[in-house]
Amino acid sequence: MLNMAEGVARLGALAASPIVSTVADAFAAAGFELAIVGGPVRDALLARPANDLDFTTDARPDDILRIVRPISTAQWDVGRDFGTIGARIRDPHTGAAQQVEITTFRADSYDGLTRKPTVEFGDSLEGDLARRDFTVNAMALRVPARTLVDPSGGVEDLVARRLRTPADPAVSFGDDPLRMLRAARFSAQLGFDVDPATVAAMTELRDTLSIVSPERIQGELVKLLQTDDPVRGIRLLVETGVLDRFLPEVPALRLEVDEHHHHKDVYEHSLTVLRQAIDLEQLRFPGTAPDVPLRLAALLHDIGKPATRKLEPGGGVTFHHHDVKGARLARKRLQALRFDSDTIASVTTLIELHLRFFGYAEGAWTDSAVRRYVRDAGAELSRLHILTRADVTTRNKRKAARLAAAYDDIERRIDELAAAEELGAMRPALDGNRIQEVLGIRPGPEVGKAYRYLLDLRLDEGMLDEADAEARLRAWWAAQGAAAATE
Repeated sequence: MLNMAEGVARLGALAASPIVSTVADAFAAAGFELAIVGGPVRDALLARPANDLDFTTDARPDDILRIVRPISTAQWDVGRDFGTIGARIRDPHTGAAQQVEITTFRADSYDGLTRKPTVEFGDSLEGDLARRDFTVNAMALRVPARTLVDPSGGVEDLVARRLRTPADPAVSFGDDPLRMLRAARFSAQLGFDVDPATVAAMTELRDTLSIVSPERIQGELVKLLQTDDPVRGIRLLVETGVLDRFLPEVPALRLEVDEHHHHKDVYEHSLTVLRQAIDLEQLRFPGTAPDVPLRLAALLHDIGKPATRKLEPGGGVTFHHHDVKGARLARKRLQALRFDSDTIASVTTLIELHLRFFGYAEGAWTDSAVRRYVRDAGAELSRLHILTRADVTTRNKRKAARLAAAYDDIERRIDELAAAEELGAMRPALDGNRIQEVLGIRPGPEVGKAYRYLLDLRLDEGMLDEADAEARLRAWWAAQGAAAATE
């Protein structure tokens, strides 16, 4: 429940804070209006921490710059064309500075062909608020007067825990289809329901998302995954068909179940894995930023199943090599969404390796197999630990306990081998230069073959000292020469 008295008190504290007071006094002295707008107002009323300070004003960008220069340590105008000026404002008491953004009242219009608005400056705060995405983000607090402005009923929607657009949702989403993704993100972030008219508009207008750039869609997807419960937003995107427009592999997980062939609900399983991965991430790495590559891998780890499903005689169902297929599908989709190469590499590695552990659960591996597991996971080992544990969603408590104990064991063995053998380095005793010296050869393919031979020894037998490695290398090289002579 929204505690209105506490919310009003928090709004008052926000308005009275040194940074806000400094900005508000400067604009008032210059004869301009100023209001805190959007997220900070919403979060104050919800008693949520507010990290950003966004202001709106009737001042134009040149006037904003003139006003903030004396009270700031830095200014930037990369958003000048959209009326936005950024600045770092000094706290007059502590000397610390905080980043703020100040934007001229807007009255944008859209051409319906792209999501980029025709920027038009407005003349009133109420007009500016009417163009915003949701009523809970369309509230403002005038400063220094401390007057709440809420023309579209945002407070009532906060109380009802409801997301609703200030204008007709068909008009709002028609103007900017990206707002459909923002509905999913705010639903997940705030734990709010989306009102039926807004859901209906999302379903009707889902195809208009085609005018939005992949980079902007990726940005909203990332913000959704960074929430504490992205599953809520993902369900909304799937149910409205919006996710089909940019990540169709996830809705495709809702496989039809033949009456004679039964298998786990892959879609529900994937959402459970995502939620469990987030819980483990927060448990193992408290206070750190949300791990987007891990969360993407958890959501997408089984997307190879629809393409590899095979109905077997007798009612069985198999998904052979869905890990490899899924990694390929993920790479293609993430590239289309313009994800960076590091994220794509992390996600595809995790998907490709997510089944590897289950062979361990059937029987303990040799030290060599454990070393290869670590080598193949590389920098993704910590994430792979989490993903593999999260992938256990069985309701059979005995089976779940057995798998958990098996993974406890493999992590213990990795730690022991790492302590004894510097497992993280995973390099042979001799580097490429030393290999050339020992064998008396020049750089070329033979050096690579020799290096891989020594690495295989390292994986199979553990650490070798340099003298032993040299002897084994010479013997291997002699055998290579003998083999070539007999061909």
